Amino acid sequence: MIENTGFPARRGAMEYVCLGCGATFGIEELLYTCPKCGDVFLLRDTRFDALAEIPGAVWRDHFDARAASKVTALRGIFRFYELMAPVIEEEDIVYLGEGQTPEVEASPELTERIGMRFAFKNDGQNPSASFKDRGMACAFSYLKALVRRHGWDQVLTVCASTGDTSASAALYAAYVGGPVKSVVILPQGKVTPQQLAQPLGSGATVLEVPGVFDDCMKVVEFLADNYRVALLNSKNAWRILGQESYAFELAQWRDWDLYRTCLFVPIGNAGNITAIMSGLLKLNRLGVIGALPRIFGVQSAHADPVYRYYRESAPGKRVFTPVAVTPSVAQAAMIGNPVSFPRVRHFAGEYEKVGGPGSFQVIQVDEQSIIEGMLLANRHGHISCTQGGECLAGLIAAKKCGLIEDSEYAILDATAHSLKFIGFQEMYFENSFPPQYEITPDQTLVNKPELIVTPDEKAALPPAEYTALAAANIVARLGLVAKK
Repeated sequence: MIENTGFPARRGAMEYVCLGCGATFGIEELLYTCPKCGDVFLLRDTRFDALAEIPGAVWRDHFDARAASKVTALRGIFRFYELMAPVIEEEDIVYLGEGQTPEVEASPELTERIGMRFAFKNDGQNPSASFKDRGMACAFSYLKALVRRHGWDQVLTVCASTGDTSASAALYAAYVGGPVKSVVILPQGKVTPQQLAQPLGSGATVLEVPGVFDDCMKVVEFLADNYRVALLNSKNAWRILGQESYAFELAQWRDWDLYRTCLFVPIGNAGNITAIMSGLLKLNRLGVIGALPRIFGVQSAHADPVYRYYRESAPGKRVFTPVAVTPSVAQAAMIGNPVSFPRVRHFAGEYEKVGGPGSFQVIQVDEQSIIEGMLLANRHGHISCTQGGECLAGLIAAKKCGLIEDSEYAILDATAHSLKFIGFQEMYFENSFPPQYEITPDQTLVNKPELIVTPDEKAALPPAEYTALAAANIVARLGLVAKK
């Protein structure tokens, strides 16, 4: 039996599994990399097979019924409790309104322009305005359970970030409070002002180092290996579990039918695309969905190590090599050595075993197409960030290469709110990108405010005449016709 009301009674039995040597470890303490070989972990429920004894149709009805729950712990990502972290108690679950973000179909004009139906899933409508909240809700719920169980009086959470991770980590740490304190380490001058303001506003200790995200990540890894801190980057396998909820929500919104559906996901540190593949494989394994959607990872040519790896068609010849990144407007994806690449390699292999060859692919796009993808989407009523623009660029590139058909349906991951990256829009409109971005504005996309009356004219005129002049200038500018 499955309970549709109240918090689930069933509990799983979770363990860390090393992707390198296969060693397993208990979850009584925080682990990030294998003590034996140093590779990354997955989290596995050793009782998961028992879920398959329940028919897929029953699971579908169960999750649909739970979508209306008023139980706080089940209102967000833990609506899919049995599929993610079924060891956390109700009292430990942290809910700030994450999850259940809308899937918004492209406007008719944009659909016609692109030549097929598609939608953005607006994960920028999470509490800190990015998809990172899904993972943080799970990671902090687990951390809160450890604090309660062990009676810890001080826990320092730490993360490296290009902006979104730090904003999310700081927000959740501030909410949990008590012994939990947040430290974020950012690459100096490479985080947007909006993203920097978020952890500062949440009261986190913000530390900057010269370099890029990969440099920050090395510092954080050193701290996690040698000191008692709670690492909150995607090396934290609990974060990956929380981000699987994106896949579950996609399937539920499509009435559990993802046949002839394509997903476009920016790769970045590779945690999100890993989680999405893992989540979809779970649904398929339980018979909740009958067909896997095809997944297209998207990378900028300025940070494309995963694309380069999969560009080699022969699996036996593939060699992963980190790359030196150059500036990208898809700033959150500007990572040359993704922490979760071993997970990508693992799940891509598993995904193609079920979905067949080509069910997982990686596309490279240029910076011009990324920023113009964002502008194009938002000019048609969306709230896409640059990573969402990267996905739209990927969709256009996939169509151009004949990788998808017009009759398929695409869902694009807009990982953050457009306002987080509004500075890049301004740089485009002002033509102020440094040369290394390789972006030249298309003047048809440039939009600027127009001054209709000068300050001197306003100062020289009586109020009534100023109003008449402003109105007359607006009439001339817009070509308005007087009422009859």
